[in-house]
Amino acid sequence: MRIVLVGPPGAGKGTQAAFLAKNLSIPHISTGDLFRANISQGTELGKQAKAYMDAGNLVPDEVTIGMARDRMGQSDAANGFLLDGFPRNVGQAEALDEMLKGEGVELDAVLDLEVPEDEVVKRIAGRRVCRNNSAHVFHVVYTPPKSEGVCDECGGELYQRDDDSEETVRKRLEVYHTQTEPIIDYYRAQGLVVTISALGQVADVTARAMEALQVGKAA
Repeated sequence: MRIVLVGPPGAGKGTQAAFLAKNLSIPHISTGDLFRANISQGTELGKQAKAYMDAGNLVPDEVTIGMARDRMGQSDAANGFLLDGFPRNVGQAEALDEMLKGEGVELDAVLDLEVPEDEVVKRIAGRRVCRNNSAHVFHVVYTPPKSEGVCDECGGELYQRDDDSEETVRKRLEVYHTQTEPIIDYYRAQGLVVTISALGQVADVTARAMEALQVGKAA
């Protein structure tokens, strides 16, 4: 299957992408991984992306599209893939359509993870990270530490990252609504969008997604 995963920040796209890719035996291709891989390997596209990023500028669509094209051309993606974070806007979606058309293939589904905005803010703004080890992450509501402000693992101080503040989260949501959400209507016009609720336990959301994708595939 060839799937595009969309949803607002805090919808759990990364978590669901990993489970879905494993269940469907297809590679999970995320924009973040593409950038890290190209930059660390020193590819031409990676060098271009790094130059823009170092200058504090957004990486142009053509660079991101080039990275995605190269990754989708690798052997493990021959029978399908799950795209996470790409396409990010309608221009990238149109470019993806052209890429796939050139290969004589097409998308099977666009999985839209739906989460109320207040829940997104609650999920992200409630995160607390250990200053000693960023892998130690807690949540003031869902996974609170035993002692407030103290990491259960190492006793380090827990803090809220600047990116996780409510003000920043709401700005990220504005960007999502303006730039990325329009691709849902773009793909809906092609009959590809399958929308599910991303509320609840991770396993329940994964099961919901797998069922929806099978329905979408059959349709």
